[in-house]
Amino acid sequence: MSLTTPAKKPLLTLRQIINMSVGFLGIQFGFGLQNANVSRIFQSLGAKIDDIPILWIAAPLTGLIMQPVIGYLSDKTWSPRWGRRRPFFLTGSILASLALLVFPNVWALWMAAIMLWLLDASINISMEPFRAFVGDMLPDSQRTAGFAMQSFFIGIGAVVSSVLPYILTALGISNTAAVGSVPDSVRYSFDIGAIVFFASVAYTVFTTREYSPEELKSFDTPAAQAVDHSQINTTVQAFYKKGFYWLVSGSILSFLLYNYNHRHPGTPLEKELYVLTFGIAAFGLIQLVAGTFWSRQQKNGLVEVVNDLYEMPQTMKQLAVVQFFSWFALFAMWIYSTPGLAQNIAHTTDTSSPQYNEIGNWVGVLFAFYNGFAALFAFLLPKMASRMGRPVTHLVCLVAGGLGLISFVLFSNQYLLVISMAGIGLAWSSILSMPYSMLTAALPSKKMGVYMGIFNFFIVIPQILAATLLGFFTKHVFGGDSVYTIVLGGFLMLVAALLNLRIKEK
Repeated sequence: MSLTTPAKKPLLTLRQIINMSVGFLGIQFGFGLQNANVSRIFQSLGAKIDDIPILWIAAPLTGLIMQPVIGYLSDKTWSPRWGRRRPFFLTGSILASLALLVFPNVWALWMAAIMLWLLDASINISMEPFRAFVGDMLPDSQRTAGFAMQSFFIGIGAVVSSVLPYILTALGISNTAAVGSVPDSVRYSFDIGAIVFFASVAYTVFTTREYSPEELKSFDTPAAQAVDHSQINTTVQAFYKKGFYWLVSGSILSFLLYNYNHRHPGTPLEKELYVLTFGIAAFGLIQLVAGTFWSRQQKNGLVEVVNDLYEMPQTMKQLAVVQFFSWFALFAMWIYSTPGLAQNIAHTTDTSSPQYNEIGNWVGVLFAFYNGFAALFAFLLPKMASRMGRPVTHLVCLVAGGLGLISFVLFSNQYLLVISMAGIGLAWSSILSMPYSMLTAALPSKKMGVYMGIFNFFIVIPQILAATLLGFFTKHVFGGDSVYTIVLGGFLMLVAALLNLRIKEK
């Protein structure tokens, strides 16, 4: 095989970087409406408060399955007219927009649960290739700026989508509805979200040209050109051995959980733990199935994805641990900010009290603040990275976020928490950009999509663990005082910051 001198990937203009990032405005608009209003829709349709976590679990599980699949498929796709990633952008935006239009108009809880799954699946079809898109289109020197631009549009989309029902209410649209119905303010917000989602993604699709597979190959170094990335390096025995361990471990944990709950019906462990134990067993089963295919020399997508998981680059393994602790900390804040601050500032746990609901409203404002800060700090990150390097930049930002979370227990004045949000906003902006900037530098161009999908595991898994374990810590370790659960998240973010010291930039 003859090796050629790599071509230099062209620098893109600011306008081109903006054009390829606008689609994330719509994607985050969809996610923002989902995160802020789905629990409200569930409760409007009769869901009990204890049932909401298990209804929500479909969303992260969907991402866990969908993102590597979509990444794998987009790596294998090429159309001279539509490109490599853009067919998935457009397809996902159409499906997600339809789901947004239908979701608030359902009349039964089971329909809402199905619509959440469809909405999340559709958003994932659009979102996953966007991360790989930056790796495809930008040289390494511009990737921090590219992901920072995505962070900017994510922040804008999150702020506007979060406050949209309040804006519509202020304009005179009804914010209440009969039992079993969703308020007009929420329904119209989803209608607007559908339009914004499709329009912003379509803008990116029609204003950005992708490089062909031949062009992408020409940008690789001679060493990268010599590597056969389609090769399966995992042996059949390794598939079977690892699969057996995971399957047995998940089965034993499921049995122990069932046995404990059967013996302690008055104080059972959270039923969401079954999602974790069954997931461990299912992961083992998937590896056994992949091993069976490979034993017959049948090379398919499942075999390739599991093999790629085993063959993760070293930088990706290091970043995966950083992501795990960072996102665990974020979920602690998202889950417990309202009850934690109600206890710490308003000194109440009564969810029907005016004080509790005032804190709840203020938490919504605080979340808008940190997303707004994230959008502003997105312009600072490329300059920080050029001076300090990407690992140190991410370390500094995560330290700011960890201290911001820890400060929740220190401030007795709710308005001082805006200071906390500045630190969290800096961390959030970096979490959305810096790990991906470092990761794309370590990935082969032919595997950019599938590895971005696999990297999503380390966002979803901590989300599932947070939903299952943080309740135990809050109840049994912190005596029900949930502000300390947020403090725990702050210390975990500091751990994530220190783990950046292990990362060596390529």
